[in-house]
Amino acid sequence: MRKLRNSELGRKSVEQFRKAGKSPLVIVLDNVRSLSNVGSIFRTADAFLAECIYLCGITGVPPHPEIHKTALGATESVAWKYFDNTPAAIALLKSSGYRIIGIEQTEGAIYLSDFSVEKDIKYALVFGHEINGVDQAVIDECDGVIEIPQSGTKHSFNIAVSAGIVLWEFHKQHHSYR
Repeated sequence: MRKLRNSELGRKSVEQFRKAGKSPLVIVLDNVRSLSNVGSIFRTADAFLAECIYLCGITGVPPHPEIHKTALGATESVAWKYFDNTPAAIALLKSSGYRIIGIEQTEGAIYLSDFSVEKDIKYALVFGHEINGVDQAVIDECDGVIEIPQSGTKHSFNIAVSAGIVLWEFHKQHHSYR
């Protein structure tokens, strides 16, 4: 077994990424305070060809050195928009036909392992503040909520880890990787 060189990975250029078909998926960051988390989510969005990231409220925006450090250039490839508040972003997405899915622990949440991605649906996945999670007013506007099953004492993941888990599952199901 030999580790592949970067030149063997078939990486897209920024221009190729912009022209590539995207997953019908928008990531919404509801008041995410950590710039490192924002950068990590840009990198994950790039890996899974997400359409766009909506940065809302106190969420930091590029260009910023802390975002750049973890994004590793993904702020150049992944489209993003800033909104003063998350409900405005949700309203725009709903009017554009997106199904809004909060990633949170709520009454009636569906475990990620039980969620089935419908291939003809456009999704917006809402991730929340590192301590307070997705704001209740935003949850109230969601079409559904997904919870990542956990067994430890903390019952919470870092938001960037949550985004990686959920985006992989959506990507896997949308592209039928099994």
